[in-house]
Amino acid sequence: MKIKQHIPALDWLPNYKKEWLSGDLSAGLTVGVMLIPQGMAYSMLAGLPPIHGLYAVTIPLVLYALFGTSRQLAVGPVAMVSLLTAAGIGALKPDNLETYLLMALTLAFMVGAVQFLMGAFRLGFLVNFLSHPVISGFTSAAAIIIGLSQLKHLLGIKIPNSEHAYEIVGSVAQHIGETNLVTFGIGIAAILVIKNIKKLHKAIPGALVAVILGILAVWGFGLVDQGVKIVGTVPSGLPGFSVPSFDPAYWQALIPATLTISLVGFMESFAVAKAIQAKHKDYQVDANQELIGLGVANFGAAFFQSYPVTGGFSRTAVNDQAGARSGLAGIISAGLIVLTLLFLTPLFYYLPNSVLAAVILVAVAGLIDHKEAVRLWRNDRADFWMLLATFIVTLLLGIEKGIGAGVLLSLGVVIYRSTRPHVAELAKVPGSPFYRNVDRFPNLEERPDLLVVRFDGPLYFANVNYFNDKLAELTAAKGGALRLIVLNAESISHLDSSAVHALEEWVKGCRNRGVQVFFTSVIGPVRDALNKWGLTPAIGEDSFFMSNQQAVDAFDNSSVHKDAVRDYKEYLLQAN
Repeated sequence: MKIKQHIPALDWLPNYKKEWLSGDLSAGLTVGVMLIPQGMAYSMLAGLPPIHGLYAVTIPLVLYALFGTSRQLAVGPVAMVSLLTAAGIGALKPDNLETYLLMALTLAFMVGAVQFLMGAFRLGFLVNFLSHPVISGFTSAAAIIIGLSQLKHLLGIKIPNSEHAYEIVGSVAQHIGETNLVTFGIGIAAILVIKNIKKLHKAIPGALVAVILGILAVWGFGLVDQGVKIVGTVPSGLPGFSVPSFDPAYWQALIPATLTISLVGFMESFAVAKAIQAKHKDYQVDANQELIGLGVANFGAAFFQSYPVTGGFSRTAVNDQAGARSGLAGIISAGLIVLTLLFLTPLFYYLPNSVLAAVILVAVAGLIDHKEAVRLWRNDRADFWMLLATFIVTLLLGIEKGIGAGVLLSLGVVIYRSTRPHVAELAKVPGSPFYRNVDRFPNLEERPDLLVVRFDGPLYFANVNYFNDKLAELTAAKGGALRLIVLNAESISHLDSSAVHALEEWVKGCRNRGVQVFFTSVIGPVRDALNKWGLTPAIGEDSFFMSNQQAVDAFDNSSVHKDAVRDYKEYLLQAN
């Protein structure tokens, strides 16, 4: 077992090239600057003091750089996971901030354990059960909830925490008259700065500029006296060692949030890691090792006063654009945060909460993907309704129930589609040995005595009844003239015991009615199943062919065919 497979840094560190350093340094500093306001803002969104957001981008960032396979992924707190943390812990109604922090540490440890174990047991494939429409609907709804949750900071009003959109809207409507106009003005100005300053130069960190301007405005004009809420004292120094709770009651209460964050966090991280890796051909992103890397990063968060972390979309894109070539960029970012913690935290005393809210609002605005809904409406109505259902459930019932509904919907669609695979009736293309779908190609040569069918999917216990029903329907449509059924099995990838028994009964039934059955293009695993169950000799070795045309030719040249022609003529006479 190669240790490089489990510590990917041992692969790129010994092979580090001097020309990578300038890009890693530039990217590390750029992302580090981004992380300062983002970390503080997302920590506030998670219900924790801003300092814990900075802690979240020190040790966890370094651990991922060592254990993760992506060389550009920027790990740390993100909006979605921060809201899930707030929702999961808030629902338990902790008595005080100390208990809340202990639950956050415990949640990070549990998320780390789940992700690490999923990676160790190679269960990365499980996230495939969340379809893209479900993810899109969930993400869009969650982004709206995140945005609404920041209105209290943007408007300077007091409203209770909630993960239900209608409750937040109702509370805002009740307290809108209490809006602090100065706070609101600062927040709007911060949004405009973040959104537009890139027009001057792409390298300017808009969020950091907004933070600096907000601090100067509050300090210079004494806006605290006008009711503007500020961050206040931010502790200096590195995060101390912390220990999560191992109380079974805590673990049981945090299981729903743990599973949700583990899956959603990994999906968000892996999606952006794969997208960025497509532009770099010198390494591969491995789903299972990514789970291990994120799991170890969350262990670091749990033991160093943080909360769950994952890879972020915007930071990773910036990291890549700034020239990151290896995990060293993430280590440099963490180093910049360490310097900030040691020497610069007093500068954030006058930072307005409304500026941090602006940072979050701008970040999540890009997560609302209405274009995807429009595309699905035009091209795939089933997926559109799945997206819409997930979106509505998430908005009305909350984040955790939304992702749960999404998982159930995804599994339901998988089960439904696998139980009703595509079945095509084929006929001959004139002047050729090829057979095509009669519903798609005109002017095919159809024969009343012949039925060629292709079953597009594995044949197993869940769809054998559908198989029998479709064959019965197509057989009945042919009428009494039918003498040969050719089952094209090129798309049948698997047979289970139920399918084998169903095939045996179907072949017997057809032959009892005087209808011959041939099989064509049977692939290896299906042949193995037929041989293992003794069905090949029961059907007859001479009933298997390489192509549809070979099967038809064999039938036409047989005595069975001559009898079939005579029977068909008698059938026509009786019909007349």
